[in-house]
Amino acid sequence: SVRRAAALTQRLLAFSRRQTLDPKPADANRLVDGMVELIARTVGPAVQLVVDAAPGLWTTRIDHSQLENALLNLCINARDAMPSGGRLTLSTRNESLEGAAAAARELPPGDYVCLAVTDTGTGMTPEVAGRVFDPFFTTKPIGQGTGLGLSMVYGFVRQSGGQINVESRVGQGTTMRLYLPRQEGEAVADEPHGGAAPIVGGDGETVLLIEDEDTLRQLIREVLGDAGYTVLGAEDGPTGLRMLQAGGRIDLLVTDVGLPGGMNGRQVADAGRAVRPGLKVLFITGYAETAAVGNGLMEEGMEVMTKPFEIAALAAKVREMLVSP
Repeated sequence: SVRRAAALTQRLLAFSRRQTLDPKPADANRLVDGMVELIARTVGPAVQLVVDAAPGLWTTRIDHSQLENALLNLCINARDAMPSGGRLTLSTRNESLEGAAAAARELPPGDYVCLAVTDTGTGMTPEVAGRVFDPFFTTKPIGQGTGLGLSMVYGFVRQSGGQINVESRVGQGTTMRLYLPRQEGEAVADEPHGGAAPIVGGDGETVLLIEDEDTLRQLIREVLGDAGYTVLGAEDGPTGLRMLQAGGRIDLLVTDVGLPGGMNGRQVADAGRAVRPGLKVLFITGYAETAAVGNGLMEEGMEVMTKPFEIAALAAKVREMLVSP
């Protein structure tokens, strides 16, 4: 279970990594099947996940990891549209588009693999649906979304010679359809995902983890917990600070830098050290958040890891910091 969770966490950590496309012949059914466990964890138990994979699906040519990232992004958006739960359906099918059908989808006539993500959520008005692929457009509250996710999916699909269409009705749900050009030939088996490196074990130490992305927080807790640590979790800065002020055992603070709730990770760490002098702190940061840590000006006992990183590297850093004087 440690290796499985580590592999899942590694894929989530690499989720937003920018990279040059590396298209290869792909079986979309195989890629979807390999994502089911991660998607189920991400959407949570209140959402029923259904997979409707067409038999005899054509091969397409696509960057495997970017298609997985696009699918995860669409599923996260679908989850957020179903705050009270619902049904999320992933379906594939072959489509031959001619004349008007191709023109309606802004595609040249030809054969396509269609991958659809359908939710039973709140749905969108035509005005909102027409803007969902615009960069920085988001319907989420401030601090809960950059608005970049769907525009990145759109850019990737268009760069791959395909198209993404949205069909949505308020109160009924939304379907996002990815059309990917058919590729003659056999699909290439994807390389096994990382995360299989051995996890360095702990010795019962208590780690406080502050991370606002629920799925990532749960997966890191599972990996470190299975490795022998007691892991406390908080989803925002103020909650984490209250736990630091409560007086229980905490040997190490691991915190994301960009946090909701009005306090970033560095502010939480500084306030925590006011009541726990010498508290060891490991910051997790994206490249754009480095300045918030202090532009590299770390006090003794503070270290930084920049996303994306392997979960084994995180475990090794945790162990290294805990055994250091």
